[in-house]
Amino acid sequence: MRVGYVQTAPEFGNKEGNFREVSRLLRGVEADLVVLPELFATGYTFLSKREAESLAETTHGETVVFLAEMAERTGAAVAGGFIERDARRLYNAAALVTATGLVDCYRKIHLFNKEKIWFDGGNRPPRVVEVGGVRVGMMICFDWIFPEAARSLALLGADIIAHPANLVLPYCQDAMVTRCLENRLFAVTANRIGRETRGEDSFEFTGRSQITGPKGEVLSRAPKVRRMAGFVDIEVHRARTKRVNPYNDLFVDRTPRHYVQQPAELPSRRDAESGGE
Repeated sequence: MRVGYVQTAPEFGNKEGNFREVSRLLRGVEADLVVLPELFATGYTFLSKREAESLAETTHGETVVFLAEMAERTGAAVAGGFIERDARRLYNAAALVTATGLVDCYRKIHLFNKEKIWFDGGNRPPRVVEVGGVRVGMMICFDWIFPEAARSLALLGADIIAHPANLVLPYCQDAMVTRCLENRLFAVTANRIGRETRGEDSFEFTGRSQITGPKGEVLSRAPKVRRMAGFVDIEVHRARTKRVNPYNDLFVDRTPRHYVQQPAELPSRRDAESGGE
């Protein structure tokens, strides 16, 4: 299976220009799975919810149509982020599309920073879909910091996680090593580059899009500042055994009855200093 990322520098609000950049970077590419960044067609830094609404689409909109065109050209399933409008709600979403149309749409569960102002939190549990005999799940950006996100997809049988991102914190690429190692699966993290300054906010994106393997190995990592597409060939069967040695299986050995399901209420500092009285 040939998988890869496209690392771009979106111009805010310029969907057609951003589509052209992706199209250029995918010229001549043949693959099985391609992952584009979060909100790759619109940019990230909104001034108001109304502005986000003006750039939103349904799953029949121009971004999904574009992804289908890229899927037909490359032969791949293509995942990319967009603003999904559903009734009166807005979601930071990612579509997984083949040449025949939409396969799945994931709505980001863990919203970052002012995303909580512009978007509604995802209202569907994550799921895994089969594309060309390979089981694919999706996360978006800040989902990476919650181990439950990747573990949920792994327990659902994912071979590979498609991970569109607009990363500004410096930790994700290294954290995905752990996410893949602890779940024994592949991940394709597609990030953007550049700085986006609008209103009071200025974000510098970290680039370094990455493909990570089931033993935590970094199979491909882009530079911080380069527009590019990166691809590797992977052996999917490596994600289908969770056995570490003849005695240990990462999933069989789980003991959920011993795990805390909800955080305990912690005592206040004053209570702790007074012995809890």
